[in-house]
Amino acid sequence: MSIRMDKTPLITNDAVVFGLLMLILAAVFVTSTSEKTGWQKFYKYIPSVLLCYFIPSIFNTLGIISGDESQLYFVASRYLLPTALVLLTISIDLKGIASLGKKAVIMFLTGTVGIVIGGPLAILITSAFAPEVVGGVGPDAVWRGMATIAGSWIGGGANQAAMFETFGASEDLFTTMITVDVIVANIWMAFLLYGAGISSQLDKRLKADASAIDKVKHQIEEYQLSIMKIPKLPEVMTVLAIGFGATGLAHFGADLIAPFIAEKAPGLEKFSLTSGFFWLVVIATTIGLLLSFTKARKLEGVGASRLGSVMIYILVATIGMKMDITAIFDNPGFFLVGLIWMSIHVVLLLLIAKIIRAPYFFVAVGSQANVGGAASAPIVAGAFHPSLAPVGVLLAVLGYALGTYAAYLCGILMQFAAG
Repeated sequence: MSIRMDKTPLITNDAVVFGLLMLILAAVFVTSTSEKTGWQKFYKYIPSVLLCYFIPSIFNTLGIISGDESQLYFVASRYLLPTALVLLTISIDLKGIASLGKKAVIMFLTGTVGIVIGGPLAILITSAFAPEVVGGVGPDAVWRGMATIAGSWIGGGANQAAMFETFGASEDLFTTMITVDVIVANIWMAFLLYGAGISSQLDKRLKADASAIDKVKHQIEEYQLSIMKIPKLPEVMTVLAIGFGATGLAHFGADLIAPFIAEKAPGLEKFSLTSGFFWLVVIATTIGLLLSFTKARKLEGVGASRLGSVMIYILVATIGMKMDITAIFDNPGFFLVGLIWMSIHVVLLLLIAKIIRAPYFFVAVGSQANVGGAASAPIVAGAFHPSLAPVGVLLAVLGYALGTYAAYLCGILMQFAAG
């Protein structure tokens, strides 16, 4: 995706960009744990994880760095993310996660429904006061471009590409819609991360029972304390070897499985089963879950999840540097439609959460598993507790499976709405 195509960034060397991102992350975490009253008041209202995402976006907007020119996001999403998933799932308590109950799945499906009905409703609402915004004919019909957003917001990149091919949007419209997709989704992600910092207050407003989540977090923390020790160099090397070794194995498997399915059963593309990234995430998560039943689980005592969290925050920073805040003014009409669409998704989530008294954690993860997919759902889940990250991954994988069918239905409904 390209936002700043007209300017060359001030810093083009990825080594320098990475150094800058690490300085930003360090500054955020040092100040967020400061005992100075000013910083404590500041972080009472602004979650640290939000700044890890937002500050790099400012640097990108100002043209100092560029997420489009850099390869750091690719490295973080293809190498650090799967490694982080392995390290975060090594000590996972599957029984504990199962005890979270059916509300997690209900909120995820609610998020999917919100996107399916939100698209056509956004077109109908916008057409009431600005019909030219959602007009267009042939390949330039706006609903065709919006169908590609539906694929992204329910499944992921593979589903988005499938909708592009299915509904035949023009390449110019598709490029514009990618920008709308990224900006609106990242704005919503920023709100989710902010909400993670005040989740207890939000749970009170939702009259939600977060005891199951709190119980899982306490179990994780107690287990970590029971095996915690100062790590020695061989132990740190072992943690990294398992993490990156599993990532290498996941890449090896994905490189074999995805092309094989694409050749032998191309029809399975609609389930994203021909996507190498899909298999990368699935294999890495599976390896981590299998290791949680072995002695490798004790590697949590020497900081496995802590190292995994570092990698997740690097991913957060690289996602932030792909966002150009000023792009929202380039096509304000399209962004307005996207914001209305996302608002319907959010309102439905909050309404159902209120009815079934689901904690904000399920609202946030259920939404991001749809809108953000496997790359960012664990970020949002991990903002509540690092070891809850796999919940986001598991739901995101479900999104991959539903993505094309639900997005196709959304596209058809938007075609009728556009009339």
